Formats: sequence, structure tokens, C-alpha cells
Amino acid sequence: MANAGLSLLATAPKPLDARSSVSMSSPAMSSSQLKYVSLGVLVVQTTSLVLTMRYSRTLQEEGPRYLASSAVVSAEVLKILTCMILVFYDQSFSMRAFNRVLKEEILHKPMETLMLAIPSGIYTLQNNLLYVALSNLDAATYQVTYQLKILTTALFSVSMLGKRLGLYQWLSLLILMTGIAFVQWPTEHQDDTAKALSAGSQVVGVIAVLFACFSSGFAGVYFEKILKETKQSVWIRNIQLGLFGLVFGLMGVFLYDGERVRESGVFQGYNSLTWTVVVLQALGGLVIAAVIKYADNILKGFATSLSIILSTLISYFWLNDFDPTSVFFLGTVLVIAATFLYGYEGKMCATSLSRV
Repeated sequence: MANAGLSLLATAPKPLDARSSVSMSSPAMSSSQLKYVSLGVLVVQTTSLVLTMRYSRTLQEEGPRYLASSAVVSAEVLKILTCMILVFYDQSFSMRAFNRVLKEEILHKPMETLMLAIPSGIYTLQNNLLYVALSNLDAATYQVTYQLKILTTALFSVSMLGKRLGLYQWLSLLILMTGIAFVQWPTEHQDDTAKALSAGSQVVGVIAVLFACFSSGFAGVYFEKILKETKQSVWIRNIQLGLFGLVFGLMGVFLYDGERVRESGVFQGYNSLTWTVVVLQALGGLVIAAVIKYADNILKGFATSLSIILSTLISYFWLNDFDPTSVFFLGTVLVIAATFLYGYEGKMCATSLSRV
């Protein structure tokens, strides 16, 4: 979601005088440090979110398990509050300027605000689907399969934004689909009992991931299209998305879990692990925004690949819910290679354009 805000997050460089030109190496070093710090945070956030969400959905505890729909709403509230703090910071902590910006950009522009209802509703559905997916798939399989969103985002970018993909990007998408097919390839060494217990949930998990990939691709490109047609801050846009997401999320809570809410409350089953999942999910978009601002596609692909590897290792050694096979390993290598190839093509295009 934050990928679309690249142009809005970039700040204009300040003019250098004779004094500042002497210390040009210091800002460059600071920018380099921010690049790798943001990538490190992205790896930690992505890996932690997947593993904690998976663990929280499979942990056997007394009492009711927390509602996924409730966790989605809690994340939206936290995301709105965080973005409001960032807008407040942009307005130099002036409450008057802060109120003026919110009124002008949200209340006084109802049509622009309503345009965000579509991606917001899709994002809300997507967030709920991710809980369904991780309730039925191990973290490693989920991580690799969810990279299919690269394909859906690329296709929607071509059809909705008129973007052109290079030869290496189309090749990377083909490699990506092949890799994910290998990851989902059924294994023969599974015993009949385990297969009977997991076959249905495996199908549900894969379907949830596929729908999440399509919804992520469409909503992301739609949001990017809105951001390119307007000049508003990405934080304001995220507040608007969050407000609609809060409405849609509450509708989901009472439509699908209304009876359970009446019995045990909205925050039933919440514990420190649940709140960790909520915080990680809410701050994910902000972390991606920082990576886009300070890093590039190749390093972002490296972070994604490292997150996949870490998720696989932790899922195998710690969660004990994953048994890797040679076919899965081959598929994972192909997906990681496709991620690098897709980002490398984009980097080559950006470099060639900057030299014109």
C-alpha cells in the first residue's frame, strides 16, 4: 500500500553553501545507514509478523481464541493514530495546522475521500484473508506463495496504469509462477493420517493466499493511481484508508463474529502475543514506505528473500510445523531468483532513464 507513495515521500534536497559542501560525506553516510537500517527493520517486521501470526493462530490455550476480524480492526485504529501523529509532526506540532489539514483534505473533499473506499474495503478483506491463510498454512509455504502478489501487481499495473514490462520482468514472472507451483506440489511421503487432517485446511489456506494476492495487486495499483492523480501526503491518504477500513472492519466483526462478540466481547482471547501481531500489522506499511524512500528494488528483493529464508528456518526448527522437501527447496530458489530478477530489471530501467 505504501509503495505508491514514493514520489510523495521524497523530499527536495536543500541547497548547499560553502560550509555545507565541506561535509558532504556525512549526509551520504547517514543516507547509506538509513538504507540498511530500513531494510533490516523490514526483514524483522515481515518475518516476525508471519511467524507470530501463525503461532498465535495455532497456539492451544484455554478459553476462546482471539477473533481475526477484531485484530484487523485494532490494527486499523493503531494505523490511523500513527499516521495522525506523523501528520502532526509534518505540521510542526501545531494543533491548529493539524486540524486545518484534516478538515481541508478529508471533510472538505468528500469525493476524493470516497474514492478510497474501494481499496480500503479490499485491503480489509485482504487482511482477514491473511489470518485465514496462516491458520491453515505453515509460515514458509505462506511466505513463498504470497510472493505471487508480484505477478498480480504487475498485471494490474499494465492494465490499469499502462506500464510496460521489460523482457527480464516477464521472464521473472514466469519463473515466479513455476517456483510457486513447485512449492505447492503435493509430497508423496506424507502419511495418510496427516494428509486427511491437513488436506482440507491446505486447500483453504492456498485459496486464501491466492485471493489475498489478487486483492493486494488490485488495491495497491488502484491506490497508486489515486496518489499519482493527487498531491496529498501519503499519511493523509492512509488516514482516509484507515477510516474506511475501520468501518468495513467493524461490519465484518459484527456480521461474521457478532454472536461470539456478544458472548465474550470484542477483545476475547487477547494477550501480549495478539497485541504484538496487531502492532506488527499496523506498522508494516510505514516500514515499507521507509524502505521505498531510502532503498531500491534490488535491496528490497534481498530483504524479501532473507525473510523467506528466516521464516523457513524458524518454521522448521521452532514451530515444528514444516518439513521441507527438495521440490519445496527448488521452488523457493526460483521464487527468490524471480524476485531479484524483477527488481533488477526495474533498477536497470530507472538507471537508463536517469542518464537520458
